[in-house]
Order: sequence, then structure tokens, then C-alpha cells
Amino acid sequence: MAFGVVTLVLSYVVQPKYPESEKLSAYECGSEPFSDARMPFPVRYYIFAMLFVIFDIEVIFLYPWAVVYGQIGLFGLVEMLVFIALFLVAYVYAWRKGALEWD
Repeated sequence: MAFGVVTLVLSYVVQPKYPESEKLSAYECGSEPFSDARMPFPVRYYIFAMLFVIFDIEVIFLYPWAVVYGQIGLFGLVEMLVFIALFLVAYVYAWRKGALEWD
């Protein structure tokens, strides 16, 4: 706890103190902000992100299945083929609906 307090006090004492208007302004990539930061994003961005997460979860499920494939045999293979088929149906559905197009 002493290290934390000493570090904070020491940084406050030795920091340069030049309160200029440029240093006190909000920083957004070096340019002046020209609109509200709370602009609504199109729903398409959220759908694209959810699809990305869902297909990442599929890969996470495939790895342990591949590790124990020798133990689960044919039943595990059929089960994983059904799992992959469901994801392929969902992928084709999203593709046909245009959810994967980045406009």
C-alpha cells in the first residue's frame, strides 16, 4: 500500500504543470470533435459482431471434440456433423439475408 501511495504522490510532485488550452481539450485522434460521441450505430454492426462470436464459439466446441475423438467414436462423429450442419444452415440463412454484407 505504501508503494502505491508513494508512487502517486511522487508522480504528482514531479509531473510538468503546463495547463495549456490544447492539453486541456478533449483528444479524438488529433482532430477537433465535430459531432456527438453518442451517435447510434446501425443494427447491422451488432448483427455482424454476434455472428462472429457465434462462429467463434463453434470453433471452441470443435477443438475439444477433436481431442477426444478417439474415445467418442462414430456417435461423436455423427453428433458433430449434426452440429456443423446446423451452423451451416445458420450461415447460409445469414448470407441470404445479407447480414454478412458490409455496406
